[in-house]
Amino acid sequence: MWYYRTIMAGDEVSIDAIRANVQLFSGGTGGIDSWFTVSGDNDSLFARLSTLGANPLTRSQFNQLIALSHQGEVSQGFFEYYWLGAPEHTYDVTHIPKYDEVYTRLDRICSFDHLYWGLYRIYVDCLLYYGSLRYGFGELRSKERSDLDAFFRQRRFDFDAMSQRGPALELSPIAKDNRYLIAEKACKSFDGIGEDSSELLNVLRGAWADHQNRGGGPTTFRKLLNGTYVIQGFAEKQGQFVFAADEVLESVIQSEQELIDKYRNIADTFSGARQAALKNTQIYLSIAADLDVYVATSMRERADFRNMATTCEGIFSHQALKDLNLRYFDPTLSAAVGHEDKGVIECLMVKCAKVLLYCAGTKESFGKDAEAAMALSLGKPVIFFCEEGEKVRFFREVHPLSRLIEFQTGIAVGAMATSSVNEVIILLRRIFENRMEYVLEQPRRGYFRLNEKLTGSTVRFQTNDAMLRETFWNCYHKAS
Repeated sequence: MWYYRTIMAGDEVSIDAIRANVQLFSGGTGGIDSWFTVSGDNDSLFARLSTLGANPLTRSQFNQLIALSHQGEVSQGFFEYYWLGAPEHTYDVTHIPKYDEVYTRLDRICSFDHLYWGLYRIYVDCLLYYGSLRYGFGELRSKERSDLDAFFRQRRFDFDAMSQRGPALELSPIAKDNRYLIAEKACKSFDGIGEDSSELLNVLRGAWADHQNRGGGPTTFRKLLNGTYVIQGFAEKQGQFVFAADEVLESVIQSEQELIDKYRNIADTFSGARQAALKNTQIYLSIAADLDVYVATSMRERADFRNMATTCEGIFSHQALKDLNLRYFDPTLSAAVGHEDKGVIECLMVKCAKVLLYCAGTKESFGKDAEAAMALSLGKPVIFFCEEGEKVRFFREVHPLSRLIEFQTGIAVGAMATSSVNEVIILLRRIFENRMEYVLEQPRRGYFRLNEKLTGSTVRFQTNDAMLRETFWNCYHKAS
């Protein structure tokens, strides 16, 4: 009993202090959160909890206390899992408020802090894996210890296996400055439509001939592609051609042969980049079943490809992630034969990846928004990364994609948003190491939010709208 004597010293808590501290757990929505808010006089409950230091709480008495608020009893395994141990979990249970290492050596709840720690964990798990405190507690409370261990083991990432698998096969290198050439706009411009020809070359030749008819003289690729011939005859593709010819846009040309020679130089570079990107896609397909991170982004300009390549390199080559040998999909290194294949490949990668990293650009796009929505709907961790602080607030608090429903379970899920590369790295490490940290809050009675601690982003929530909550859970799994 020396453990209890050690803890109980100076550990008596006043009834008023208990009332104040249990407000976090007092939602009154009909689940375990009704324990402290059931109608009637709770003085006897709070009086009992104020004496835990001198009179520790056994499972039997705990079950009596929750029965008074119409809650079902908990199993011995549940009681042990949440109050008498610090098991390997999907997050670090030792970072939950009020933790003390001595709890793992006890056989009953010996202080109010001890009670608080276990309740906090229960609420986090109910929101994370059930989306409902009432339903989650109802499902978990009767499980035995081995069942709980198995349940959460299935939801952990196998950090050791990731570390021991070694690196994946190497990808074919593509210079950062040339990665824009794997874009579909470039492919459509350079792909051959005849022997030693392409749509871009034919348009350039036509623009040169028109330029000659209008007086001729030295000019640049940019002026040709912005000229009357292209604007009047190929207006819908003019931006595509300008994008593909970015390397030579300011080059001065004085003859058709000089135009062709300079075009061929960039066309050869395109061919090398595209072949490397196609080979890389085969490598990505070979690791699909083992893919860790899918990087979703939209790249409209050459600089976007450079910046995205630099961002991926900065994140995934960081020392903090090296030992994980992460398999990640870098969109600046992959290409497909056509846009249909590209869509199928990217959907497969999102489905297989453990985490999606959404890299915001200057403008949003249907493609990456759809990928983020798909990942959230699959219940995967999603990180929104953007360098602008104001945009982070938009993603965290305004963007409709920041809150979606996991289709299989109906759990409301949210993305994590940050403007810091270092925070992205920390989040990835914590996710795969099963060391995430969460903060539980109840801004309005019955409205529970679970926030990721580092970014403050809401990743789970339970509404206090009784009509919405009850209708949702009554109908969700019936909907076809």
